[in-house]
Amino acid sequence: MTEDRTAGPLSGVTVLELGVFIAGPYATMQLADMGARVIKIEPPGGDPMRASGPFVDGESSPFIRLNRNKESIVLDLKSEVGRTGLHTLLKEADVLVENMRPGALKKMGFGYEDLRSEHPGLVYASASGWGQDGPLSPLAGLDIMAQARSGLMSITGFPDQPPAKVGVPISDLSTALYVALGIVSALYERRESGMGQYLDVSLFESAVSLAVWEAGGYFGAGAVSGPNGSAHQAQAPYQAIEVGDGFVTIGANTPATWTRFCSAFDLADLENHPKYAEPALRFANREALIAVIEDRLRHRTIAEVVEEMNRVGVPAAPINDYEQVFTDDHLQQRNFFWTSRHPRLGEVTQLGNPMRFSRSRMTEGPAGPSLGADTERVLAEFADSADAEAGPETDATAKEGQA
Repeated sequence: MTEDRTAGPLSGVTVLELGVFIAGPYATMQLADMGARVIKIEPPGGDPMRASGPFVDGESSPFIRLNRNKESIVLDLKSEVGRTGLHTLLKEADVLVENMRPGALKKMGFGYEDLRSEHPGLVYASASGWGQDGPLSPLAGLDIMAQARSGLMSITGFPDQPPAKVGVPISDLSTALYVALGIVSALYERRESGMGQYLDVSLFESAVSLAVWEAGGYFGAGAVSGPNGSAHQAQAPYQAIEVGDGFVTIGANTPATWTRFCSAFDLADLENHPKYAEPALRFANREALIAVIEDRLRHRTIAEVVEEMNRVGVPAAPINDYEQVFTDDHLQQRNFFWTSRHPRLGEVTQLGNPMRFSRSRMTEGPAGPSLGADTERVLAEFADSADAEAGPETDATAKEGQA
């Protein structure tokens, strides 16, 4: 379906970001992709992510992707000039996003309670390791700590192996998505109430919120989950299996797909076997079942297994490395990747945004900006806006000011 594309769904929304590393910047990247104007406020030394490699001609490759579609200004909030600059920006802002240590901005006079009376419509979002209160709140909290304390690392990897974290910083990223969702919800609510509000999202609680199967097992039966490698928590066969030239993932976990799987690979003796005839039996006897399946398919290739399973309607996929992902034909045909312009590097490839609106246009603007590239222009723009809002000074007000 092709329709005329309008501006992004958040066009007209102004966001101030006091964010570092991933959680705050990834949240505002989502808002910027959806058309919001995001002004990234950095300290004189810049977001520490700028110093994170790999580097291309001295530029942080992750930074220029994580901070696309944003403007960068430098404000030293420890100085009077910097604080005045932020107050000027806040007069026009709809949203402020920060992921500093709890209380850090309050010490500078920019906590939510410090701002709400002067800016009642402001949506103020804080991302932190452990939340803004509670016994853990003062502690530093990075992604791996949240993965550890949340239980994620206790179920990741294989039994009898050292603890493993999820390959991507899942606590940071899920927090960022909750922050973006919360901001959009608060802006929607503001249309009725006219009031902004405060949003507190933690890495810890975001990671715990993902434990859907584990909560079902514990609260339903008192079961404590452990690592299962690639296997599903409650269904089988639903995991990676080894074939002749590597591993392939299969999902023959329903009665219909189990029947199709057995028919496709001449496994009729397994389909109604007393140990595997029912879903609960297949899960209970999973290790033996997978061993038999792998033995039967050891002469098949990944390509053959995936093609046959797709033909009969059984979910299956190869396990790609990221070179295969970033050159994937399906993603290319859907135009998932796009190029943005960087002032020093020229054209750089960006990861696409998985949200696809039928009418609204996602922003495909510049790559992450150079440190402070927009400081002078943005501050002048907002200062002029504040002066215009104040209106011309009358003789009466001028005299009153001299009194």
